[in-house]
Amino acid sequence: MPTTRNRPDHDGTHRLAFERNKKKIFATQTVCGICGKPVDFSYKYPHPLSPCIDHIIPIAKGGHPSDLSNLQLAHWCCNRQKSDKLCARRVQDAEPEVVSARMLPQSCDWTAYHGR
Repeated sequence: MPTTRNRPDHDGTHRLAFERNKKKIFATQTVCGICGKPVDFSYKYPHPLSPCIDHIIPIAKGGHPSDLSNLQLAHWCCNRQKSDKLCARRVQDAEPEVVSARMLPQSCDWTAYHGR
């Protein structure tokens, strides 16, 4: 029997805060925090370039589910590709420092996709 993971940003204690911060991000950000390209808000899910919210430090890696400082605008396909990965830089004898998710390679150029 498959196990279900309850995500606090989807159906738990952080749902309202997540939705409030999602609206703030959609109102103030225009560039994907992963690939650095503009996000077109006219695209709607399931279009690969539709806007979504990315957890900079994934919840699975200990990131806060609804804190505004842990959320960024992203393309849906970029967020799916990033998944729960972290990009980190190691400093000698120190904890890894999260630098950016923009260093991830892009496997597809979705700009030619016309399914609006």
